[in-house]
Amino acid sequence: MIDRLSPLIVEDAVARALKEDFGDAGDITTNATIPADAKAKAVIAARKPGVVAGVDAARAAFRLTDPAIEVSIEKDDGARVEKGDAVLSIEGPARGILSAERVALNFMGHLSGVATATAALVDAVKGTGAKIVCTRKTTPGLRAFEKHAVRCGGGHNHRFGLYDAVMIKDNHIAAAGDIAKALAAARKGVGHMVKIEIEVDGLGQLEEALASGADVVLLDNMTPADLKRAVEINKGRAVFEASGNVTLETVRAIAETGVDVISSGWITHSAPTLDLGLDFL
Repeated sequence: MIDRLSPLIVEDAVARALKEDFGDAGDITTNATIPADAKAKAVIAARKPGVVAGVDAARAAFRLTDPAIEVSIEKDDGARVEKGDAVLSIEGPARGILSAERVALNFMGHLSGVATATAALVDAVKGTGAKIVCTRKTTPGLRAFEKHAVRCGGGHNHRFGLYDAVMIKDNHIAAAGDIAKALAAARKGVGHMVKIEIEVDGLGQLEEALASGADVVLLDNMTPADLKRAVEINKGRAVFEASGNVTLETVRAIAETGVDVISSGWITHSAPTLDLGLDFL
């Protein structure tokens, strides 16, 4: 079972989205056309196949708009759906359902798109042992949601931010002087519980990174042939992460080189929205 996001995180983000939509006057269209006592039943259903994510955000959108709205989960986060499958059943005041509809669908459509894109990569590398992970290339304010959606799609999370792991990139190396100096300074500067990763862009830098004690090595934009050679050189000393040019067409070949982790920014920053719709019954 996939761990749920904290209600504190969910309700804060959803409340901000609702405030953005309601403004100072509320839903003037719905309030002008729908009687205050009108009741309705509706369903959110998939219009394309995919993987569900964002159920709790959608439920929060309806609950915060009108606590009298009842939402039943038909397909929970992580479930695979086909076209026409019901995801949520909704019943209660018609005004509240209409007013919360767009915010609920915005969260669910985007997050289900992230989960669906992740699942496609996970399926493509099945049997290789490589894990698909996300990056920090996330929508500002939605990182926790998008990383949750990656887990819904069967992927794993890279670091959440600048605070939970050391990642030394090319500009850090340039500013520090060289790989050995950067790694030594990092090891001295953080606690023993913090993992240290360093990026290398060629086999020439790899031995220095390994000799200097990197826990994780990011192999950036290397060819499958170079990735395979890097794995041979490593001999299990460090965790190897491949990044760059990761697509549905290339990911299998990357995984078959023997790397441990394949990171993709695309699954969070450019995944297409999964088409979901709300229909009154």
